[in-house]
Amino acid sequence: MELGMISWIREEDFQHVKDKGLSFVELDVNDRAEEFLNALEDVKTYSARYNLPVGAVGRWGSDRIDAKGIREEELALEYRLIDATAELGCSVYITGCNYVDEISYYENCRYAIAYFERLIAYGKDKGVRICTYNCRWNNFVCTPMAYTLIHGYLKELYIKYDPSHCIYDGGDYLKEARDWGSRFIHVHLKGSLVVGGERYDDPPAGLDQTNWPAFLAILYAQGYSGRLSIEPHSANWKGELGEKGLDYTIRYFRGLEL
Repeated sequence: MELGMISWIREEDFQHVKDKGLSFVELDVNDRAEEFLNALEDVKTYSARYNLPVGAVGRWGSDRIDAKGIREEELALEYRLIDATAELGCSVYITGCNYVDEISYYENCRYAIAYFERLIAYGKDKGVRICTYNCRWNNFVCTPMAYTLIHGYLKELYIKYDPSHCIYDGGDYLKEARDWGSRFIHVHLKGSLVVGGERYDDPPAGLDQTNWPAFLAILYAQGYSGRLSIEPHSANWKGELGEKGLDYTIRYFRGLEL
């Protein structure tokens, strides 16, 4: 499994990832889609210069549907992002779907399926696979029920998985990995720490409560061949401490490689 990290589009971002000895960058555009699209040629240059492929492109948090169905303007933007993903030689695009309170769960699932169907069809022509993130940020496609209804129906819809989101939601990440690991195509390495029943911090992965050896054992058993992407996420682990934590995570997961 290749080890890389979430980064951004500046040359110094690529240099930092290269200096850490990692193998790829992940670019999550979120509300910076136009900035990313306008910098595409620079990203291609830095990717080649530092021999760091783009392992995944993702967009979190936006409203994909409303009470009437698909938001066409969002779909059009995601098409452009899929085009950019393909141009970068990347085969993984990460997305999600918001929940609309005014309509039923069934209708939300129906609209989400229709939305993902169009992304899957568009991406297939360009060699880009579509996956959903399991983060809860404006996204309901992140639970076993949603996976059963939506991924169970859409056989070519994959999953970007991060154990921390399941942990903080009180779920069983090892069970989800067992049941749906065959659909994982990208995994985030973010630490989680619960104290007194409440989220305390997102420390460096490996210095947290996640049973990473057991989680990776399930992935190996499932034949997982995707990438592992480090996500530094703590408000406490910054600066020099953050760099030490990142170095620890890299050493830790190198030790779990087969």
